[in-house]
Amino acid sequence: MLRVADQGFRTDTGRQRHANEDAYFARAPVFVVADGMGGAKAGEVASKAAADAFDRGLPDGPPEQALQETIQAANSEIHELAREDPSRAGMGTTLTAAIIDGPSEEVVIGHVGDSRAYRLRDGELERMTRDHSLVEEMRRKGQLTDEQASDHPQRSIITRALGPEREVEADMQTVPARAGDVFLLCSDGLTTMVGDEVIARTLAETPSMEAAVRSLVEEANRAGGRDNITAVAFRLEDVSEAAERAESPTLVGPAAAEEGFTAEEVRRAAAAERAQREPEPPAGSRARLAGKVLVGVIVVAALLVGAWYGNRQIWFLGTDEGGRVALYRGLPYELPFGVELYQERYASPVQTDSLAPRRREAVTGHDLRSRSDAVSLIVDIERSAGVGVAARTATGATGATGEAGATGAGGAGGRDGAAPEGGQASPGGNGDAGDGGSR
Repeated sequence: MLRVADQGFRTDTGRQRHANEDAYFARAPVFVVADGMGGAKAGEVASKAAADAFDRGLPDGPPEQALQETIQAANSEIHELAREDPSRAGMGTTLTAAIIDGPSEEVVIGHVGDSRAYRLRDGELERMTRDHSLVEEMRRKGQLTDEQASDHPQRSIITRALGPEREVEADMQTVPARAGDVFLLCSDGLTTMVGDEVIARTLAETPSMEAAVRSLVEEANRAGGRDNITAVAFRLEDVSEAAERAESPTLVGPAAAEEGFTAEEVRRAAAAERAQREPEPPAGSRARLAGKVLVGVIVVAALLVGAWYGNRQIWFLGTDEGGRVALYRGLPYELPFGVELYQERYASPVQTDSLAPRRREAVTGHDLRSRSDAVSLIVDIERSAGVGVAARTATGATGATGEAGATGAGGAGGRDGAAPEGGQASPGGNGDAGDGGSR
């Protein structure tokens, strides 16, 4: 069974636009990128409506059917908004969406317009979608070469979008996936500025998805940033393999002592290891050596005192081996020989990957908290996700609930590329005027 191991998302106005008409939605297992078109803020309205359609949740049924129905619902809503307001006539948006079907180890992709989906596997980048654009149609018919198409003056004219028509035909496909695969969804503001080789190298070599999308947006801006730029990336992992990697006992207090990891044993082991590596010191240096040992003992003692205090007074939130939000007592540190200074006291049913970015950062940042503050936060997380009250933990607190995230408020996208903080569905700002299907 597959799940999202890492994800990143970023949107930017670019260097030649005054506002951002892109939007995205990123809440595992659903990821969406939309690129709006139309004058007088209409593009912003259209792309935000597309992202909001996914924020309301998917209908029941197989993933491909659910994705198809959500795309059609978004199209109907955008079309109706344009029909009710003459200033929005002709507005629309591209849409590229992906749903991870973990049990089937597949990814379902729905696509309308010229935003794209890519898959990186074993260092090879594969484009999973086909642009619905005038230039792409001419290229496929042999009327344009790839080089001519990349700089064609009509490359922004798309032949299919959500909104202009009452019904829309979306390209749907279900592709096999496996652990290690990286998927990228992006608007054409990235792909018209950055080549496939750079995209592949960045996704393969950058340590995190958040860093990768940030690097891609910066690269597009360095190349000219002619359009709004949005990128959403996620990497998959196998749940069972992740659990095996995480299987290691937490030894604290009596359990550590039973395994021989008392403070005295740690000091003896360290001394024995040093004796094997170092020759016997000359007689004249023994006093200095004794002084160094004394300093070392004091440092170790200070660490032990700090660990003892932290293990009783300090609390923090983290993620357990099952990927769930968990409550820990102690300090989020590990001494030599694998001695951990913390103890898991409660595991929530809420998956950390399901949280909105700011709430997920509060969990993965391991901020030190008082007991009441930590318990209050995990209760709030569970309540936000609609989870019922769970079993009492050893702290005497009750389990609580996780946050599924919310659609970020609209507004102008900043030139620094920072994603909005209101949630994971992120609309851009007011867009430049466009003519028909041209963006």
